[in-house]
Amino acid sequence: QVQLVESGGGLVQPGGSLRLSCAASGSIVGINSMGWYRQAPGKERDLVATITSGGTTTYAESVKGRFAISRDHAKATVYLQMNSLKPEDTAVYFCNADIMTWYGTPYVAYWGQGTQVTVSS
Repeated sequence: QVQLVESGGGLVQPGGSLRLSCAASGSIVGINSMGWYRQAPGKERDLVATITSGGTTTYAESVKGRFAISRDHAKATVYLQMNSLKPEDTAVYFCNADIMTWYGTPYVAYWGQGTQVTVSS
């Protein structure tokens, strides 16, 4: 069993900051890429940022220069630092990780339960 548990969401004013965390636990042999996605009401789930095991990052154009993704391999945790938040960043943010649960088996994508981020005055 593998679990991804997110934390750090909440209500913030425009221009403010939040830091999301996502910790992976359970039967884990290795973790490849980790990332964050978001889904606003009535919209599809979109990629926000990803980070490979080697530290290579990718970002959606809409968050470049404002958000920063990082990870702690020892803690099996990925972070998303969100600065200069805008109302259009309001969404449920989901953590994603490609995880190997036994030697020689393929990496499988796991998802967290989501955490709400609301940007409003």
